[in-house]
Order: sequence, then C-alpha cells, then structure tokens
Amino acid sequence: MSLLGIDIGTTGCKTAVFSEKGQMLAFAYQEYHYKSPKPGWAQLDTIDVWKKVKFAIGKAISCCDAATIQALCVSSMGEALVPVSMDRKILGPSILNFDKRGSEYLDDLNSLLPKERLYDISGNTLGNHFSLTKLKWIKENQPEIYQKTNKFLPWVGFVSFMLGADPIVDYSLANRTLLFDVNHESWSEEIIGLSKLDYTKLPAVSASGTVIGTVSNQIADELGLPQGVAIVNGAHDQCANAVGCGAIVEGRTLLGMGTFICAAPVFSNRKKPEMMIKRGLNTEHHAIPGKYVTFIYNQGGSIIKWYRDTFALIEHQQCTVEGKDIYTKLFSEMPNAPSRTIVLPYFASTGFPDFNTETSGVIAGLKLDTERGEILKGMTEGVIFDLKEYIDSLPPTGINITDFRVVGGGSKSNVWIQTCADILGLPLSRPEITESGAIGSAITAGVGIGVFPSFKEGVASMVRLERNFAPNPQIQSKYENRFEKYYQLKLLLKNYLKELSQDD
Repeated sequence: MSLLGIDIGTTGCKTAVFSEKGQMLAFAYQEYHYKSPKPGWAQLDTIDVWKKVKFAIGKAISCCDAATIQALCVSSMGEALVPVSMDRKILGPSILNFDKRGSEYLDDLNSLLPKERLYDISGNTLGNHFSLTKLKWIKENQPEIYQKTNKFLPWVGFVSFMLGADPIVDYSLANRTLLFDVNHESWSEEIIGLSKLDYTKLPAVSASGTVIGTVSNQIADELGLPQGVAIVNGAHDQCANAVGCGAIVEGRTLLGMGTFICAAPVFSNRKKPEMMIKRGLNTEHHAIPGKYVTFIYNQGGSIIKWYRDTFALIEHQQCTVEGKDIYTKLFSEMPNAPSRTIVLPYFASTGFPDFNTETSGVIAGLKLDTERGEILKGMTEGVIFDLKEYIDSLPPTGINITDFRVVGGGSKSNVWIQTCADILGLPLSRPEITESGAIGSAITAGVGIGVFPSFKEGVASMVRLERNFAPNPQIQSKYENRFEKYYQLKLLLKNYLKELSQDD
C-alpha cells in the first residue's frame, strides 16, 4: 500500500509516492514561472501549470508500482484562486498574493470591517495579499470571468477538483481568502456581504484529512493511476509542511525554507486579539484538529533563485545539462563566519506581519574583495534577521517557541541551517525527508482513509529526524551585533526605500 502526496508551490510542483512507513518510492518535480503582464501584476498561467502538475504526477507514478496507491492528497500555496466552470473548465489565470491588484479596495474595506471585528471573525488583519481583494478586482475589471465562474478554488481544491473530487476547500486555505469564520469553521456571511461578493462562488469547506472524492476514470487512465484512488482534503502548504516534519505539538515550530521562508508556531487556543493585531499576526487552523498556527514569513528561496539567475546563470544552465545541483556549489562558497555584507531582503512585497508593498532590497557593505559567496551568505542572514525581529516579539502573545523543524529546499544547506540556529538562538532539527509538503500530504491521505488512526500516529510512522543543529554561543554573540546593524540600516532606509519603490 502506498500514498501519493502532491505539493503545489508558487514556482513548482512536487509529487511523491510513499510507503506507509515513510519510504519515498518515487519523486518528480516540474518548475514553472509566474507572469507579469503589467507592472505590479503576478499571476500563474493556470492551464500551463495544470499540464505540468499532471506531468509531475504521471512521472512519479511511472517510477513505482502504481497499483499500490490507495489515496492522494494535495497541499498548496495560499491565497491564489483559480476560476473554474461546473464542468471543470479553467476560465482564467490565478492571481498570486503579491500581485498589487486589489489594493484600491483596502480603504473602503477597512471602514466597513474594523480590524477588531475582522480579527474576531477571521483571525486576520486586512491586507491585499488575501483573496478577497483579488475577487473584488476580478468582479469589477473582468466581469465576464466573474459571471462565468462557478467556483473560485484555492490550488488544493482546484487540483483535487480537476482530478475528480467535489469542489471543497479545507479550513486553512479557506482562511487565506479572508472570508472565513474561524470560530464557526464556515464562510462568514457578514464579511462576504460587506464585500459585495457572491457566496455561491465559494466552494464547500471541510477539515483536512477528510475524503472528498475519488480520481475520475478518465484522469486515472491518463495518469496511470489505478481505479478508485481516494482524494483526501489537503491543507495550506505550510500546514502540510508542519505535518510532514512533525510540528504538530504546541511550541514546536515549522521553519519552511522554500520560495518563502516561513516560521509557523503551533498553539492550542486563540490568543488575545489585541496582542495579535498589534503584531500583525494571524490565526489559522492547523491541519491537526484542535491546533492553530500563525505565520511570520518573507521572500526566501525566491531571493536565492534571483541570486542564482543573476550571478550564476551560465553555471546553472551547465549544471542542469550535467544533472548537478547548482545550489550545492553556490552554498559551498559561503564563508563560515558572518558576512561583512548586510542585506535587507525586501526584493518583493513582504509577508506577515508587515505586508509592505512599497520597498526594495538592499545589499550594503560591498568591498572590492567581496566574493559572491559572501553576498549569498549576507542574503541568507538577512532573511533570518527579518524573521528574528518578529519572533522576538512573540512571548507577550502567549505563543512560545521551544524548537524548530526545518524543511524545504533551503534546508539542504547545513551552513544556512546553522546560521538560523546561531541567529535565532534555538535548536533546529531536520527530518530525513525535507520535501515535507509532499510527505505531509501523504500522511494526511493516510489519515483520511484510516491507515493511521490520527495525525500523531501518521507522523510517528512516517517522519524520522536526520540531524540536529544547536546554536554556537560564540557565533551567536557575533550575530547579536550584526542584527543590531541590520535593524539600524532598516530604520535608516525605510522611508527612502518607500519613495524609491514608487518610481517603478
């Protein structure tokens, strides 16, 4: 018996087949790129991405005994929605969370939805990264798409729907729309009504780990799946990542090092709204029943990808031809000591808790003898400095971090993980399988069909740790000084970077 996990990210799709003991039996990856038809726009070509998702699923299936697959589950990025018809036709592109469209509605929404009331219902503070403003933009600027659309589906719901499931979304991804009532685990009629959106264009909701259909015979034949494979409701990618690395108990914190770098502490009860609002922190259902997470995130792997394409494009192309990993080479060039460069990692709109769309990145401290590895080290440090600023503000909320489980593409670098431990001053553990979105989805699939009685048993069966990283006290003290310089630079340039970004 085996389980198929599918992880849909902003820049690529990962698919993997696992045994119920956590052995990876097959893996496939397909990369894609978002498009910017106009300045400030960011969207995925849904038709193209769906083709690549199917290719990745088919490729993974072809590398194992497909007849043993009994269930599948999908995890995905958050706020982006796909418009679809009742007969499973794709009706338009998928607008990403850092797309600037929809910001024009924020002032009106803020007057209609006082932040205290909005947080009480949805567990979120207002921002243009949520689906709500994108839906309003589509309704006003692309009325033909809005009218034709039967459902706007998050990518988990979209992929599951295209495979044969009912149009359903889990609680964590419903939360990313800003239209979800966290307390009642249902769509908020109050927010939807005030937003003047159509309730019927939203999918049904159910908990992660529930069966929502089976793969259609047509899709099964196309991809090489056996008949009757169950489709289990998945989760927001960071929640699936947390499951896939064992961050399912209070205090344990996912540190996802993918396109975004994201810390997601786990806690059991909703915290005081005034403490969360003050820090711009959200409250979202975990995939685990009775647990919540909050997110602190910013651009992560996307910045490293920019570095790759800017400083090592030809080498990357050569490594691709030779079947080598360019990141292994690039990360090996980083010095062990703290970088002399200081990087403000604001190369795109920031995530929780700032949501800053008017800024830009900075590389400071360059000298004639600065090598590119030191620049890359400064970038990895800057990303973690940004995280540290907000993690240090958590204790008054009642959210306490005891340790981290680190996953994602960036977690393959021992140097970067050790840098995280030294800057954050807490231990980090890396599981054997760092593609945690895929294995987390596979565990969720197993819970859905009863292979595991609970998520706890699923994690115990499938997740194993590979290495622990403890802070180095001597390096940690040096980073305390570097962090102060980082924060000083941020304060000095904050207003200037806002003015500079407005020249785009």
